[in-house]
Amino acid sequence: MAWYHKLFNLEEKQNPAQVYLGGTVESSREYTQNYESFYESLEIVNRGVNMIVDDTAEIPAMIVPIEAARGVVTGVKRSKVFQLLNKQANPFQDISAFKRNCITDFLIDGNIFIYYDGAHCYHLPADKVRIETSRETLVEKYLYNDIVYTPDEIIHIKENSFHDIYRGVSRLKPALRTMILMNRMRNFQDKFFENGAVPGLVLKSPNTLSDKIKERMILAWQQRYRPDSGGRRPLILDGGIEVDALTQQNFKDLDFQQSIADNEKIILKALGIPPILLDSGNNANIRPNMRLYYLETILPIVRKMNHAYGRYFGFTIREDVTNTPALQPELRDAAAYYTSLVNAGVITTNEAREKLGYDFIDGQDEIRVPQNIAGSAVNPSQGGRPEEENNDE
Repeated sequence: MAWYHKLFNLEEKQNPAQVYLGGTVESSREYTQNYESFYESLEIVNRGVNMIVDDTAEIPAMIVPIEAARGVVTGVKRSKVFQLLNKQANPFQDISAFKRNCITDFLIDGNIFIYYDGAHCYHLPADKVRIETSRETLVEKYLYNDIVYTPDEIIHIKENSFHDIYRGVSRLKPALRTMILMNRMRNFQDKFFENGAVPGLVLKSPNTLSDKIKERMILAWQQRYRPDSGGRRPLILDGGIEVDALTQQNFKDLDFQQSIADNEKIILKALGIPPILLDSGNNANIRPNMRLYYLETILPIVRKMNHAYGRYFGFTIREDVTNTPALQPELRDAAAYYTSLVNAGVITTNEAREKLGYDFIDGQDEIRVPQNIAGSAVNPSQGGRPEEENNDE
């Protein structure tokens, strides 16, 4: 902004589009109670969310030792950032619990809000945080209940969203219809067994019965012919009464087993989990699918968090997958690979040992110079062109 802008009451926008986007208060776009209820009641939702949360929380951050850029906050040392991201975010939580709370919010609400007080990081429930937008920059302030936070106090990690540049969309939202359908199937099964677990039957009588007799017969049938309270008790039908089935449905058709299995796969795909990972009957392609799961689901979440941390603290932060088994090659392939690098003079023996998880040994910090040693044990005085015979003799 130039000096004459204030003199002539001129306003210059840092982001020209913000004049049309700012000036609003953005609350959570998700009714998270639905997702929380399904997370607690549907087994596949609970298992899928827990897999992503636990696997993501176990990947540590690596602070790249290069020249730091200017972050939102300044003066924070690299060792302090490493401690906040890998050791202890605050005095009241271990780092795993802190990360798991943040990632659960990321999946359920689509956002993570972290408050940094200058010394420690604290997680704020995403569904209770409101964003007051700015007409000049991006965010004017953050509101949590009655507490106001400035933009330089909050680290915001946002999930992808098409309609909003301020808040992300829950990963469970595309599967909401499927989760509702599965919940209705379960409720139908519960009501079916609560009502006696008897498919629709018709009692046919040759005579016209009064309403009082009909009600008495229905009550007697419900009391005596209940599989949940005694099984199939025999009934004596007199007066020409016959039993007929109202429908052709049986117990096997009412368990929705195939439909539930198909819907579970839809939910897992919406979360980004290959269904084969939870199919105990097929272990043929576990490793490539596990690698796909990490590359396309876990690591993108980790990188979004690391980019937000990096912008805030001013460091380049990357994921450390050294101890992640799914992303490591087979030991035999790794040993052959590093052996070829050592023999070719690319890396030292100790560097290869470090990559393979072994300790350093003395005298192995020099590069090996490749040499062609073929034929080195042959006497140089032997061989060559054979001597010519003298025919004159």
